[in-house]
Amino acid sequence: METIDSLILVEKIGSNNNIALITLNRQKTLNTLNEEMLCQLKDALISLKNDKSVRVVIVYAEGKSWCAGADLKWMGSFGKEANKLIKLGQEAFALLDEAHFPVIAAINGYALGGGMELALACDIRIASEKALFGQPETTVGLAPGWGATYRLSKTVGLGIAKELILTGRKFPADEALKIGLVSAIYPPEKLKEKAIELAEQITNNAPIAVQEAKRSINRGVNASLEEGLNAEVEGSKICFETEDIREGIAAIFEKRKPEFKGK
Repeated sequence: METIDSLILVEKIGSNNNIALITLNRQKTLNTLNEEMLCQLKDALISLKNDKSVRVVIVYAEGKSWCAGADLKWMGSFGKEANKLIKLGQEAFALLDEAHFPVIAAINGYALGGGMELALACDIRIASEKALFGQPETTVGLAPGWGATYRLSKTVGLGIAKELILTGRKFPADEALKIGLVSAIYPPEKLKEKAIELAEQITNNAPIAVQEAKRSINRGVNASLEEGLNAEVEGSKICFETEDIREGIAAIFEKRKPEFKGK
């Protein structure tokens, strides 16, 4: 793990040491995001992106706040230079979309504004029963700038996304589950354990197949049916050329657990 002075802590965990746990580490300010924290997040994600041993990433935080959004003191100092703030957050969150590994947001506490946008940039979201969500930017004179107007609509549908963004209201974990923002909720003390279990379940599968599945989903969601199907063709072609597919089929007939090597 990095030094305690870091705002973003990274450690390898899991039975095969192939899960990266990113811990947001600015609890004194409810893990609000400032320039330094976003830059550290970018650096961490770039480093992990270049680490082929990483199969899944979990974004986690201790305490009562997962991420309460942008640091208002930092944000309020920008004025006409707001483009710098907006671009920095967008670039950091885009790395989650572009990564070869799936990213799980394990949300234990506030996920507000930029914090909810960070969660939306992750592939899978699970939450504790005490999690609280919201896009309250309009209540302080702002519009979302780190992806909510795009990703929230894709995740929960256009009408619900507009209602949540335009009202700026906060809502609890059970509503987040109902609208499909999160896929599961757990007691707070179980959340980290459940996130690791989910990550382990993914790491048991063929690495290249998981990567190509994520890539095809991301490409297809904004494409025509033809383009989406073509993305599947490309991904499947890559999978059929791997040793893993032969291992996976052999394991079925031999009634054993497959040993995937990512080749």
